[in-house]
Amino acid sequence: YPQNVDDAMTVLPKLATGLDVNVRFTGVSDFEYTPECSIFDLLGIPLYHGWLVDPQSPEAVSAVGKLSYNQLVEKIITCKHSSDTNLVTEGLIAEQFLETTAAQLTYHGLCELTAAAKEGELGVFFRNNHFSTMTKHKSHLYLLVTDQGFLQEEQVVWESLHNVDGDSCFCDSDFHLSHSLGKGPGAEGGSASPEKQRQVDQDYLIALSLQQQQPQGTLGLSDLELAQQLQQEEYQQQQGAQPVPARAPSPQGRGAPSGRPAGERRRPKPESDCVLL
Repeated sequence: YPQNVDDAMTVLPKLATGLDVNVRFTGVSDFEYTPECSIFDLLGIPLYHGWLVDPQSPEAVSAVGKLSYNQLVEKIITCKHSSDTNLVTEGLIAEQFLETTAAQLTYHGLCELTAAAKEGELGVFFRNNHFSTMTKHKSHLYLLVTDQGFLQEEQVVWESLHNVDGDSCFCDSDFHLSHSLGKGPGAEGGSASPEKQRQVDQDYLIALSLQQQQPQGTLGLSDLELAQQLQQEEYQQQQGAQPVPARAPSPQGRGAPSGRPAGERRRPKPESDCVLL
């Protein structure tokens, strides 16, 4: 215990710049022991990762073994320069494992992680050199959202961890699905949203307003057809803003081939004319 305390006091100043941990691919709580790990043991905070070898791949299991990440990298380098064909093959298999699991989270690891974490427990999840606060709520894993981009999103507190591809959902402090990133008008109920949060939704509201202003006939049109229709409507509005004079005799007839003033362009374009997009 005194040794753990001494190691923890040495590690504490490093918290501002990061900690050096080295995962093992045999279990979600398996790490190579380093002085940095002592602080988690001393405070009783579980440290997890999800970078495990799938037991259904016996070749990968044999190639990786019980090695840590650093040891596996050294093994790959050694095997690739070996004259033994078996060692070269084993090194290639281990290298392929690292390449195909570059996200540092596998489905087997995610299943084991869900089973190992305790309900309501607060732990630390290590992935891609990042440490995230993790908890388990109603058998689902959540990571605390700390990204600077969500600073003004008051309803975004937790991010679900249920997919290795990053397809996650955001929840509020009560683990209810948050709609603050894509809500429409009135989605906040009776409470008024903060000014900064309204600015986040400004683009959405503008797009929704423009969509509501479009006639029903524009629904289902392609981008090209919609652009052409909008161009035609704009052209018609411009013509409405410049009414044609009364049908009085004019020295320049409507069908005059030449001498038409430069500002007189009131004749509707035929359908074959080009449309500027």
